[in-house]
Amino acid sequence: MEKEQIKPFIARRCAKELHDGDVVNLGIGLPTLIPNFLPEGVSVVLQSENGMIGMGPTPAQGEEDPFLINAGGGYITYAEGASTFDSATSFGIIRGGHVNVSVLGAMQVDENGDLANWMIPGKKTPGMGGAMDLLVGAKKVILAMEHTAKGNPKILKKCTLPLTAKGQVNMIITEMGVMEVTPKGIVLTEINPEFTVEQVQAATEATLIISPELKEMK
Repeated sequence: MEKEQIKPFIARRCAKELHDGDVVNLGIGLPTLIPNFLPEGVSVVLQSENGMIGMGPTPAQGEEDPFLINAGGGYITYAEGASTFDSATSFGIIRGGHVNVSVLGAMQVDENGDLANWMIPGKKTPGMGGAMDLLVGAKKVILAMEHTAKGNPKILKKCTLPLTAKGQVNMIITEMGVMEVTPKGIVLTEINPEFTVEQVQAATEATLIISPELKEMK
C-alpha cells in the first residue's frame, strides 16, 4: 500500500463504525479525516473537548475563523444547531458518558487494552489534554493508527511508554486490519487483502487471536 493511501484507508474503515445520531469525539490527526467518509445517510454529532458540540467540516483555505478551533488548535466550522460552552461543561458531557464513540491515535497499545498516546519521556509535550477523560468516559474507544512506527510494532504485549489509561481500548483499526480487544487478547477480525496473516503477526508484538470468521477489510 502506498504511503499516501494509508490514512484515508484507515479513516474510511473507521467511518463504518459510526451510526446515525452518534455523538463522536475525534482525536487530532488521522481521526479528523473520518467525517469525509461517512456512509450515505449517516449523520453524527461531533464534539470537541475545548467546548463545542456540532462541529462542521474543515473550512476552505482563506475562510478560517480564528475564534473557531478544535482541541488540537485546528480550524473548524460549526453545523446548524451547534452549541459552544466552557470546558467544564464539555468535560461533564465526556465524563457523564454522553459520548458514544471516541476515535484516537496511539503511540502504543497492548493486549490488555492499555493505551499510551501522549508523551515520550525526555521529549517536550503540551500535556495529556482530554484523552484520559475520553478513554474512560466514551462508550466505545477506537484507535485509528498506522500499524507500525518506523518499522517497529505499536501493538505490544505491554506498553512501555507512560499510559494514558488502562484497559479502555475496544477496537484497533490500522492499514493491515481490524482488531478487537477482548478479555482473551487481541482478535484479528478483518484483514487487508494486501497482507497475509503471517505479515500482520510479524508486524505485531502481541500474539494475535485469528477469528475463525476472519473477513476481508474494505
